[in-house]
Amino acid sequence: MTAIAQAKPVTYRRWQVQILLTTWLAYAGYYFCRMNFYAVKKDLGQELGFDTSALGHLGTVYLAGYMLGQFSSATFGRLLGPKRLLLVGTGLSVLCNVGLGLADGFWTFAIFLGLNGLAQGTGWPSCIGSLGYWFKRDQRGSVLGVWSTCYLAGPFLATNFAGLMLQLFLDFRAAFFGAAAVLLLIWIAVLIFHPDTPEKVGLEPVRDGQEPEVAPDGNQKLGWSGQVVATILMMGCIYFCIKFVRYLLFSWTPFFLGNNFGLEGPDAAYLSSVFYACGFAGVLFAGFVTDRVFKGKRAFLCLLMLGMMALSLLLMATLGSTRLLFFTISMGLCGFMLYGPDSVLSGVGAIDVGSQRGALVAAGIINGMGSAGPVFQEQLVAWLYQRTKGDLTPILVLLFSVAAAGAVLMFLLWLRSRRGKSNL
Repeated sequence: MTAIAQAKPVTYRRWQVQILLTTWLAYAGYYFCRMNFYAVKKDLGQELGFDTSALGHLGTVYLAGYMLGQFSSATFGRLLGPKRLLLVGTGLSVLCNVGLGLADGFWTFAIFLGLNGLAQGTGWPSCIGSLGYWFKRDQRGSVLGVWSTCYLAGPFLATNFAGLMLQLFLDFRAAFFGAAAVLLLIWIAVLIFHPDTPEKVGLEPVRDGQEPEVAPDGNQKLGWSGQVVATILMMGCIYFCIKFVRYLLFSWTPFFLGNNFGLEGPDAAYLSSVFYACGFAGVLFAGFVTDRVFKGKRAFLCLLMLGMMALSLLLMATLGSTRLLFFTISMGLCGFMLYGPDSVLSGVGAIDVGSQRGALVAAGIINGMGSAGPVFQEQLVAWLYQRTKGDLTPILVLLFSVAAAGAVLMFLLWLRSRRGKSNL
């Protein structure tokens, strides 16, 4: 009996490491089939004759599909389970990127980008749903802090990979074909090594306090109170602001660096990855501090970091619109301050607030609401850039304004947490 008791934690730890690695790899891999469009946007537009407005429309089509994918995951994830949803999403994204590599007109690009967005939108909820089955609340901040580096390492590697493909083959299409090959290999790894739920490998479910047992098929009622629903909706509104800022920067930064600061395509792609490199540290910092310092209470740190994010964008708007050095410094500061709250609200916070059995649904709702932000920014940025004939200042002022709004909403959520109305 003693030997069994001693072996059991080791068994769980082995599977926990495996689920952590496979979902990390899967979500990082999604970015190879997402960031390539943004990294080669300028070259693609020049070769196919797409102006700024057309590129903005294409970005909007992708992001609308992405938003629908997030919301639909709340339903299909409960029917399929997290592993099958992840396999469907990655597989469809591979096929869409092959199609994008072959496309040569606006409407074919729009169709494949929209379908790719739909596929990509399943990624985050399916991964968070998987992780929710395997870790307790007192582990989640640190564990998901480490895990959330996937969506920093992903865009960093993917953007540089797209730049490398562009540099080696002198053709934007290579960025789509190369990304499809990378994600296909990851799809195979998920198929073989993703452990799904503890019950599927003969282990007892991981219980979180007094929460009822989690059924692997996810068909039981969520049991959310009105306060939980209100908290999830408020988190979704904050995440709208965060993703507006985040997608504006990674969607348009290589384009701005090329057009406004004179960098070549590969150099613009490489420099834009500063945003993700600094965000990598911010994610680790937020996950560690919310567990070790704030003991699982995460709202106050999110408030501090979102306030600092707004200040970094104020610096960008005042000094960075014409000076590459200040633009880059502000971009790095913003990345650090943005990605900490981003990972908390959309990842560990979705599990904490929505519960283990509601983690996938909560993540789908929060991310779905958040994904509306990128849809709006694509059209606004394209319109502002054309109207001002390439002046970055109005766009950067818009960035600061949205970031400040997110900080104010986070302050209100923190007050709810202080009054015991929010489990964040």
